[in-house]
Amino acid sequence: MLDTLLDIYNNFLGTAELMQGAANFTFKDIIQVLIVIFILGYIYMKFIKNTQAEKLVRGILLFIISAWVFSAVLISLQFQILGQIAQYLLTGILLSMVIVFQPELRKLLVHLGQKNFVSANFFNFKNNNKEQKTNVIKEITEAIKYCSRVKRGALIVIQKTEDKSLYNEVGTTINADISTELILTIFFPNTPLHDGAMVVYGDKILAAGVLLPLTEDPKLSWRYGTRHRAAIGASEISDSACIIVSEETGDISIAIDGILRKYEDLASFKDDLEKIITIDKSEKIENAFFSNFMKLRKK
Repeated sequence: MLDTLLDIYNNFLGTAELMQGAANFTFKDIIQVLIVIFILGYIYMKFIKNTQAEKLVRGILLFIISAWVFSAVLISLQFQILGQIAQYLLTGILLSMVIVFQPELRKLLVHLGQKNFVSANFFNFKNNNKEQKTNVIKEITEAIKYCSRVKRGALIVIQKTEDKSLYNEVGTTINADISTELILTIFFPNTPLHDGAMVVYGDKILAAGVLLPLTEDPKLSWRYGTRHRAAIGASEISDSACIIVSEETGDISIAIDGILRKYEDLASFKDDLEKIITIDKSEKIENAFFSNFMKLRKK
């Protein structure tokens, strides 16, 4: 049985020399493989992940692996002609990937040609992360400011850890960069997504039109409508912070751990939003950051 498997792999790789080389793998070879994996992973995360090409890449990889194994089995079983045809088809597909992924390759080359590419991508992680968070705070604050002024209802869930269960069943996947304009478009009255919640993780709007679980707290005042009850309910079962803008009054509130705070001015809201977004991912959002939270509930 072992001899048969070795024969299959031997035919699959093409030459006995390659098998012998694999058996004599050195530490330098391992380092080289890790470097290749790092480069491919970087390209995938930077240029393919969350794009239209992502599913295509997965499909092509699955087909390549299947065709590779299939051709190896055919050759090992002495079906040389069919095995060679499968290998030729595989080679043609690999060459055609240059055409299929032309936009992504063009994007990669443009990215590599940018000034300060190395320092910006490999030696400036903290600064980039800080700038990213600062931009997220700015865009959300501007959107909330506008919604409050015109009394446009809004509900934004800021996730500390990504939880797809919130929007997998009910909600529209977006996966777009956070911007004031996009937030205001989502919550524009009478549009399909304006009544649901918008889910944010990192610097991305993951989904909109999401239905959140309502709180079951019987002591909650009757004054709070569906948005506030949904925000409190979501904050009770997750480590998310939920931002609410009242459609009736324009009031701004944040719900964390089932506790709701109403803000009298935008500056205080922005301060707390900054604490929520800039807190380290390994930490939990504690109510100690919001010692002046008022439990707006009628006991």
